[in-house]
Amino acid sequence: MLATLTAIAAALLAAVLLVATYYFQATRRISRDAEHAVPPRGRFVAVEGCDIHYVERGEGRPILFIHGLGGTLHHMRRPLMEEFGDGYRLIALDRPGSGYSTRPSRFDGRLSEQARLIAGFIDALALERPLLVGHSLGGAVALATTLLYPERIAGLALIAPLTQHEDKVAPEFRGLDIPSPLLRRIVSETLAVPTSVKMAAQTLDFVFGPQKPPHDYAVAGGAMAGLRPSHFFATSTDLVALRHDMPGIGTRYGEIGVPAGILFGSADRVLDHKRHGTGMEGRIAGLDIEIMEGVGHMPQYADTSRVVAFIRRIAERAFAA
Repeated sequence: MLATLTAIAAALLAAVLLVATYYFQATRRISRDAEHAVPPRGRFVAVEGCDIHYVERGEGRPILFIHGLGGTLHHMRRPLMEEFGDGYRLIALDRPGSGYSTRPSRFDGRLSEQARLIAGFIDALALERPLLVGHSLGGAVALATTLLYPERIAGLALIAPLTQHEDKVAPEFRGLDIPSPLLRRIVSETLAVPTSVKMAAQTLDFVFGPQKPPHDYAVAGGAMAGLRPSHFFATSTDLVALRHDMPGIGTRYGEIGVPAGILFGSADRVLDHKRHGTGMEGRIAGLDIEIMEGVGHMPQYADTSRVVAFIRRIAERAFAA
C-alpha cells in the first residue's frame, strides 16, 4: 500500500514538473518574441536602484505621463504624445517594474514608494515642476506624488484615474491578486504569459470596450512589451500593494493645491466614472471634471484630440500658476 502511494505521488510530481517545464519554456519563447517585436525604444536613467525606461519629445515646460496597471509607456506615447503638437516637453516612462523599467525585489509597489520614485525621476531629469498626466492606476500614483511631494508638481491631468480604494478585486483582475511573492514569481515564470496571450481578446475588450483597440496595437502600439515575466510580476505586485496606501491617500485630496482635472469615459468598464470621476467633485479645489459620453477606459485612443485639448487646458492653468 505504501509503495503504491509513493508511486502515485512520484507520478503526480513528475506530471507537475512536466507541465511547469512546458509553460516555463513557452514563457521564454513568447518573451523573446515580444522583446524582438517591441524592443526598448527610449533611454534609461537610474533612480534608487531602478533603471527607468522613458521616451520624450518636444521642448518647453515638462509634461510627465504615467501609465496604469499592466500598461507601459506606449499607452501614453501612441497616439497621445505623437499627436500632442508642439510647445511642451513630453516625457512618458515605464513605471518601475513595468515594461523595460526594472525594480529591485526589496520594493513592494505601494503608492508611497512609487511616488518617491516618480519624484526621484523628476530630479534625475531636472524637470522643473512638471504637469503629471496619470492614466488609471497612474492617476493614483500622480495623486500620491502630488500629496507627498507638492513642491515638485505644477498640476494634475488625470485620465480615467483610480481615485478611491476598492474593497474587492474585480473578477477581471483576480488572476493578478497573488499576495504571496513566491507564488507570484512562480506564476510569472510559468502560467502568466501564455495565459495572457490566450486571454488577450477578452482582456482588450474589457479594457478598451465599447471601443476597439487599434489594429496595430500589438507591435506598433507596443502592447507586446508586457508579455514578459517581470512585467506580470510588477503588475501583480502593484495590485496587491494598493491595499496599503490607497485608503489613506483618498482621505487627503483636500490638501492638493495645484490646478487639477479629471477626464473619464461614461462607458468605462474598468473604473466607475461616477465613483472615481464625478465623485471627486468638491474634494479638490477648482477641480475640472470632463465626461466623454460612450467612451471606455482608453479615452486617449477613442478621441485623441479631445484628450490633448483637456491636457493642454490643465497645463495652461498649471504653468500660469
